Amino acid sequence: MTDLSRFPITRKWPAAHPERLQLYSLPTPNGVKVSIMLEELGLPYEPHLVSFDRNDQLSPEFLSLNPNNKIPAILDPDGPGGKPLALFESGAILLYLAEKSGRFLGADPAARYEAIQWLMFQMGGVGPMFGQVGFFHKFAGRDWEDKRPRDRYVAESRRLLKVLEQHLAGRAWMLGGDYSIADIAIWPWVNNLIGFYGAGELVGFADFANVKRVLDTFLARPAVQRGLKIPLRT
Repeated sequence: MTDLSRFPITRKWPAAHPERLQLYSLPTPNGVKVSIMLEELGLPYEPHLVSFDRNDQLSPEFLSLNPNNKIPAILDPDGPGGKPLALFESGAILLYLAEKSGRFLGADPAARYEAIQWLMFQMGGVGPMFGQVGFFHKFAGRDWEDKRPRDRYVAESRRLLKVLEQHLAGRAWMLGGDYSIADIAIWPWVNNLIGFYGAGELVGFADFANVKRVLDTFLARPAVQRGLKIPLRT
């Protein structure tokens, strides 16, 4: 049987199935990237809820795996060379799982780098900008009288949506006909922007028909529907 006892995180979140990949997460846009990927791959895994309400992300056990105190993180008992691998950062985890499984990373080197290119687009642009819109539109920032910070992030989010809109003309997915980690990274953030953040009207989402088309197709995938709910909030 796989022994994960040397990893302090398992003291706070014991592994009922230590032979399975352990996922430490929360159903946020970054968090569900990994649960969606795992559902798409059909890999056995065990999810653990990291509750921000309880400051779980600041616990010594979680920090022992991710010193940056962010979700998601994983502990794969069957990592490279058959040894356990602890990993954080959602983009890095998507790349790792794609390479481990040989799926969703493009069929040739050029497609692989194209997928990585759009993954970085999400990590460096879509996530941070959409997140700032959420802060200034839904959370504490909405009470600020000065709307210039909000408007700056709204304008940049619209620009990013326009990039997606133009790129997706005539394409089913970010890589054309092939579903990839680029889609798994980008669409949870678009969904959150217009859903949980309620910023669809603010960013003029109705102007982006191609973005809406691909988002709807993404959300219709059974693995996506399952992954968006994992781990369940308690």
